[in-house]
Amino acid sequence: MRHNLRPLFDRIVIKELDPDRIRRSGLVVPPGDHEPPPQHGIVLAIGPGIDWWEGAGVRMPVQRGDHVVFPAMAGVWIEVDEERLLVCRVGEILGVLERADEIPTTEDHEVASDDPD
Repeated sequence: MRHNLRPLFDRIVIKELDPDRIRRSGLVVPPGDHEPPPQHGIVLAIGPGIDWWEGAGVRMPVQRGDHVVFPAMAGVWIEVDEERLLVCRVGEILGVLERADEIPTTEDHEVASDDPD
């Protein structure tokens, strides 16, 4: 029987993507000596948040399917049905990777000038 892990409170479940150490140029990037590089993964499940969040208008900043970046030391690694998953607090996530064409640029918006002329 297959199991689903339902995270509690402000925790999320992430499946790590294989680290890509080969750049387009063919250069192989070695792992760092002192600190492991940030990791990438896909959000599989999100918790409901903390009870006071709703009253304060706070929502979970990630959704299922988001491609996220997290530090190597984030959360706790567990195994569910022979699949290695990360369970961490949403605050440990460094960011969500988005396609560059989906992000508005300054060219799309008129920038106000400080010059009165």
